[in-house]
Amino acid sequence: MLTRDHAAGIFDKLRRQATADEVELLISSGNSALTRFANNTIHQNVAEENTQISVRVSFGGRTARATTNKSDSDSLRRVVQSAEALARVQQNDPDLLPMPTPDEARSNGLVAPARYFESTARLTPQDRAAAVAQMVAVATRNRLTTAGVYSTSELVEGIFNSRGVAHWYEQTLAEVSITMLAATSSGWQKANSPDAQQVNHVHMAEVAAQKAIDSPNPAELPPGKYTVILEPSAVLDAVGYMFWDFGGSALLEQRSFLNERIGKQLFGENITVWDDAYHPLQVGAPFDGEGMPRQRIKLIEQGVVKAVTYARSSARRMAASDVAGNVGPVTATGHGFALPNEIGEAPLSLVFVPPQADQPQSLEQMIASTARGLLVTRLWYIREVDLYEKILTGMTRDGTFLIEGGKLQRGVRNFRFNESLIHMLQNVEALGEPVRASGEESIDMVVPAMKVRDFNFTEVTKF
Repeated sequence: MLTRDHAAGIFDKLRRQATADEVELLISSGNSALTRFANNTIHQNVAEENTQISVRVSFGGRTARATTNKSDSDSLRRVVQSAEALARVQQNDPDLLPMPTPDEARSNGLVAPARYFESTARLTPQDRAAAVAQMVAVATRNRLTTAGVYSTSELVEGIFNSRGVAHWYEQTLAEVSITMLAATSSGWQKANSPDAQQVNHVHMAEVAAQKAIDSPNPAELPPGKYTVILEPSAVLDAVGYMFWDFGGSALLEQRSFLNERIGKQLFGENITVWDDAYHPLQVGAPFDGEGMPRQRIKLIEQGVVKAVTYARSSARRMAASDVAGNVGPVTATGHGFALPNEIGEAPLSLVFVPPQADQPQSLEQMIASTARGLLVTRLWYIREVDLYEKILTGMTRDGTFLIEGGKLQRGVRNFRFNESLIHMLQNVEALGEPVRASGEESIDMVVPAMKVRDFNFTEVTKF
């Protein structure tokens, strides 16, 4: 796999080919492999190795990017020529800044924990097959059918520019997704970690199996407003839809639900959220698409939106705008995407922090305190209905249960919901211990289970 010295050598070759005022290299290299299984049998094993070389050049206020996966001299020359040809025909961008200098992109002193584990990188197809065999054994013992994926990867990525910025990052990741199927019910679990030893695939299989066992012949309940206990995967797949609005560009362009709401009590007092790339349960590079160090940002404090994220350009535009006084100090926070882009910036390392005064509750405690409600394992097929009120629609899946008298009673048919994230986060009655959670609809985050009152279900599905 690519080393930092090799990447620096590639950048030196690119610079010698370029005639542009400035040159930037975003480079990544990695190996990934997965073992896929269904009907209690492995049916696919694939592996891929790839390197991506992405070159951005700038002539004054014009910039463009070109990409290749080849590092020979001819390919490097062609990718530079392509980027320069594209840049020359661009319109001048008055908001385009010079590439950052090492002083501007200097480390903020925060250090992320080790996220590269040799033991994860060296897992073989035989290792993954052995893990799948253990998960299949859980299914067989319980007379269930299972399907899922066990994947592993290692990644390096770096950014270099002609003003002297040079950053490098290394990471491994192991991920398991498993579904257990019975005749009329199912259960699901998903998790990942840079350290494969932290992904307890057997426990995940047992939890998914128990959900399928406990929910045969699901009953049909009427739609309406229910107290609902959302497991962490269900929480993140819902709330992930609002954090793309936590960017300076979104505010400036009037496409954020936070417009006119910064500094106001928007959610319940038990909702506090940071963006923290250095949290021990997070992953990802500590620098953004321009090489700026990621800052730890308190986005929401006790239900009040306190800050949003900025790329270099949006910070400058916000500081000069007539809404700057409503958003507190405005500086680049290291959350920009690679230029050029139409998104601007967004927080990608979300961490929910429970109130210090309240002890996190376990799922069992939440269930025991619920006279009547629903337990939801996961959500899927989520779409936005109202962008400003953050009303979402979607469905429950793979483990939805009726709670009565503080106990799980039986599985129920899945529901479609129409719910505002604002309303949902105003009505959180209890929070669990934040964990690293994975879903299918949103980015991974550190998030707790939530007990929410008056969650709005609009209709029952057919399964």
